[in-house]
Amino acid sequence: MSRIGNMPITIPEGVDVSVKEGEVTAKCGNSVLTQVLHPAISIEIAEGQILVKRDNDSKESRSLHGLMRSLINNMVIGVKDGFTKVLEVTGVGYRVQMDGNKLILNVGLSHPVEILQPEGISLTVEGQNKIKVTGADKQLVGETAAKIRRTRIPDSYKGKGIKYDYEVLRIKEGKTGA
Repeated sequence: MSRIGNMPITIPEGVDVSVKEGEVTAKCGNSVLTQVLHPAISIEIAEGQILVKRDNDSKESRSLHGLMRSLINNMVIGVKDGFTKVLEVTGVGYRVQMDGNKLILNVGLSHPVEILQPEGISLTVEGQNKIKVTGADKQLVGETAAKIRRTRIPDSYKGKGIKYDYEVLRIKEGKTGA
């Protein structure tokens, strides 16, 4: 029995959720997200709540029950409030700047790294060392933040690189430490 799958999703004020031909759509303002439903999963919308139900008790439908509920919940939250990830750039001479819709990273490589801003994602730079990734699609926000972080993963000896704001680095002592 899926505990997450059985929990109802409350639809906030201003969010419009509709189901058509195996596809769920959530709208709020100019944000629109869609998710394709698995055939073993069905959805009921009643009294400002979304109920996710599975057709049978097969292993596949049980595993998809909680997943589909979480994906739909993230859609509803995303179109209403959005998701944000903050990255910090640490290192001497490491800088970040925006040029139109391109993020330019100077992170100790022989060349500046340019990352295009994906559609539906907003990249903002605060100062010279903070990057804010914001958008309605939780998966795309996380994927974009991971792509930026991947250009220079934090070094465990000096602490230089791009890390999430909540990430705690354990600095190693090096080979001279006893």
